[in-house]
Amino acid sequence: MQTTPTDAQTTEDVIDLLRAQHARIRDLFDEVLHSDGQERKESFRQLVRLLAIHETAEEEIIHPVARRLPGGGGIVDDRLAEEREAKELLAELDGMDIEDPRFLKSLDRLRMDVLTHARAEERYEFDRIRDQFSPTQLRGFAAAVRAAQATAPTRPHPGVESATKNMLAGPMAAVVDRVRDMIRNARDNG
Repeated sequence: MQTTPTDAQTTEDVIDLLRAQHARIRDLFDEVLHSDGQERKESFRQLVRLLAIHETAEEEIIHPVARRLPGGGGIVDDRLAEEREAKELLAELDGMDIEDPRFLKSLDRLRMDVLTHARAEERYEFDRIRDQFSPTQLRGFAAAVRAAQATAPTRPHPGVESATKNMLAGPMAAVVDRVRDMIRNARDNG
């Protein structure tokens, strides 16, 4: 069952945008878990890409904003620790054959971790950001998130969980990832 809102691409509110991406991530986990062969492979690639660009944008834009809120530092530190663990598992899965018997078990563990993480973000960061910032500011954050995602790496890079690290390592990682994606696509479709 698809839960992704149809207006996710056009929303101007950063919280609506990020919640829509969380819904799409849930959908992609379901697609990977309930498919096989080429369909599973393609759904998994989409999931890896969305998780990578989504987390990069949160690390560059959302977490620094949330850190400025009362008690935000601890909340963000908890989310960053969760993101690092998820990136490590996602990187392991990305290097695994989807037919490997361990793949689905590891994917389900990642799914539970990511969905728990998303609920914590929505509850402890997103709701507070929406309460503290004006609609104009939320639209500005949405534009910044989209810009960050347009240039984000498309694969997980454990250890790069801060705005500073993303700004330093992200552009080169993004170029390498996008070239690898093009090569993989050409090989699979050619």
